[in-house]
Amino acid sequence: MKRLLVILLLLSAVPVAQAQTIAQIKKVLDTTSNPVGFVKFVLKKKFYIDTIAVVTTGTFLGKADSLAYYGKVGKTYGPFKGENILIKILYKAPNTFYHVNHILLDTSTYTPRYAASLADSIVNKIKTGKASFASMASTYSADYMTAHKGGDLGWFVRGVMLPQLDDAIAAHRKGELFTVWTKAGLHVIRVADNPKKDTGYVLFLRVIL
Repeated sequence: MKRLLVILLLLSAVPVAQAQTIAQIKKVLDTTSNPVGFVKFVLKKKFYIDTIAVVTTGTFLGKADSLAYYGKVGKTYGPFKGENILIKILYKAPNTFYHVNHILLDTSTYTPRYAASLADSIVNKIKTGKASFASMASTYSADYMTAHKGGDLGWFVRGVMLPQLDDAIAAHRKGELFTVWTKAGLHVIRVADNPKKDTGYVLFLRVIL
């Protein structure tokens, strides 16, 4: 009889938990040491856990990428407009990021020989102070997304670029100027900053309300 009474008392607590406001649910999620257990056994809501990889730290493809980078571990966010979902950030892990400026000489426009000669001229003008990297990028770069920004690629994670670029960038330090051939063409690269560790992977708990 006592055991039955205990079970009934436990069950009676569930509807109360389900009737919590979103603000109350978020408060519990922010403070509980077992958020998955709370969602599964108390709220009895559908949920899933996924990993977000941060590729760049300057521009984001969507809300999830931005939240992954700027959100705080342990904090619950949402619900978002058009999405009846809460997101709790469970964990963040670091990765290596690079920051470079580049000028892409498109070999579908220039012959490889002319591109190599032009790259040498560009590098010489920059090194001797006859021209700035930004002006050369604006004039010659086939990467129109970054040409107007002085060729600035921003901070990006190792592994996102073409392998030849990744390897070359990893082998140089801040301020160094060099050229690299890839299937996209010939790149004139300047390392803007030394590599740094930053948020690379983020674990999300998504709760469907």
